[in-house]
Amino acid sequence: MSQTPPAASSSTNLQAIFYTSMKEYEKKTKKDLLAHPLMAQLQTCNSPTDILAVLRTQVQQFEQSMSGDDKLTKWLNPTVNVLYAFSAALGEGVGLVNPIQTVFSPAKVIFAAAGVLFLDCADTDPSQAAKDVVASQDALIDIFERIESFFRRLEEYGEVPTTEAMKDTIVKIMVEVLGIFGIVTKEMRQGRTKRYLKKLIGRRDVEDALVRLDRLTQQEVQMAIVQVLKVAHHVKDGVQTVG
Repeated sequence: MSQTPPAASSSTNLQAIFYTSMKEYEKKTKKDLLAHPLMAQLQTCNSPTDILAVLRTQVQQFEQSMSGDDKLTKWLNPTVNVLYAFSAALGEGVGLVNPIQTVFSPAKVIFAAAGVLFLDCADTDPSQAAKDVVASQDALIDIFERIESFFRRLEEYGEVPTTEAMKDTIVKIMVEVLGIFGIVTKEMRQGRTKRYLKKLIGRRDVEDALVRLDRLTQQEVQMAIVQVLKVAHHVKDGVQTVG
């Protein structure tokens, strides 16, 4: 009786974890990310630069609908670079497939979720009081800046060889980010006013997800450091052996 190789089994398990989180996002938001027009745009992107160009358009629409502030754009570079590197580290085994058999990377699914959120938030009610609009923008910027700060700590470890334990943590990080986007988008989809977004900061489910994201990124850094030390040790041993 044949057995599934450990690596394949691990990839299948990670794919199932992310697929479950994506279906939970769909349940909350009533949006199928794999079928969204933005996903089609992102699917043609072959580099972080391409993805940044697509997302900057969504961010600029959101910022223009608010106060014209560009604070939110700074989250893009580390977020896109780290998630893109994560997808490369996971390989195609964790990709998601739609009914027409197109494979989507987990990172592009998250980028689509971010773009959808920006598009929903850009649809501002003209009658909304200016102070509520500013408060809503500040709440979202706070969330995205905190996500950005977690990814900043991961940028320099993008080229570290990835272990199976690191892959597990990477998928969990992606799940938390998708979950945060789902919570915020859900409130927008329920027709609540921008006034509600002022309550996002301090909200238990959002705060809990951000705390988990903080812990996971710290854990990923620690594992990356250990991996770097192992590689350095092997290189040193190899040099000594040759000598």
